Amino acid sequence: MSEQDGLLYGFRLDGQGGGTPLDWTGLDGLRDDDSVLWVHLHRDGQETRRWLAEHAGLPALALDALLAEETRPRAQAFANGLLLILRGVNLNPGADPDDMVSLRLWISGNRVISVRKRRLMAVQDLAQTLENGHGPRSLGDFVPTLLHGLIERMGDVVLGMEEELDRLEEAVTEQGRADLRARLNRERHKAISLRRYVAPQREAVARLLVEPPAWLDAPARERVRELQDRVTRYVEALDEIRERAGVIQDELAARLAEQLNQRMYVLSIVAAVFLPLGFLTGLLGINVAGIPGAETSWAFAAVAGGLLIVAGVLVGLFRRLSWL
Repeated sequence: MSEQDGLLYGFRLDGQGGGTPLDWTGLDGLRDDDSVLWVHLHRDGQETRRWLAEHAGLPALALDALLAEETRPRAQAFANGLLLILRGVNLNPGADPDDMVSLRLWISGNRVISVRKRRLMAVQDLAQTLENGHGPRSLGDFVPTLLHGLIERMGDVVLGMEEELDRLEEAVTEQGRADLRARLNRERHKAISLRRYVAPQREAVARLLVEPPAWLDAPARERVRELQDRVTRYVEALDEIRERAGVIQDELAARLAEQLNQRMYVLSIVAAVFLPLGFLTGLLGINVAGIPGAETSWAFAAVAGGLLIVAGVLVGLFRRLSWL
């Protein structure tokens, strides 16, 4: 079993929380078995398309959806099964969590076929629990357990975004640095990207409750309902993060504008003080005859003292006018 041939996991659930690993041969030998079977495939595996087309009994639309390049979360019932497309946050090394990974499932009778392209930690954990004997015991337990793994990790990412936004808000209040703008833009972009898939996922989970399949018993429906509420809270939290990021960006822009205005004000005062001084020094510096004091030794000191007096008078005037 490998990504190359397409079969990542194959399990025959024993009803006690464990599962027997299966390979391609084992799967073909259990076609009429009443036990719950889980087949997890790599979308680009060499045998994936052939096995799905020849042995899975999928409708053409469901087969296309399982192998599509781009999908959005949804739940669609067919005459002989249920197509369920979900998304999970990308926690692979070096990846962005908002680059969500697609997980496609076909559930028919006692079989669950899942297809992915990139790894999902929730799926790996589910396989590990089956190997350890602490996994789902039935098909009605399998789907809520998988949903719980996906949504649990989504909550950690949303919580991390909220904490980062709190830190940014505090930094803007205390520092108001221009380099915070890029971090705010990044958090806002992450919220928008996550919501793009989390909101449809809420609708897909809700569809399971509106038209529950036969294998989704009452306890399983209660678990799915609780998971739907959590997804709804995450959608609302993402909306709040996006709006808060916009408000903080406006606050940052206002603080930066205020800092710029203060600097421009200081420069204007300096220019106002030196404007008459520059006029006087320019007037005395013209290279024509008749400049008073040109032949007097104390003339420079007198002019410099006069300029200092003019500057003092201007500063006193600005203070009286409350400009300083």
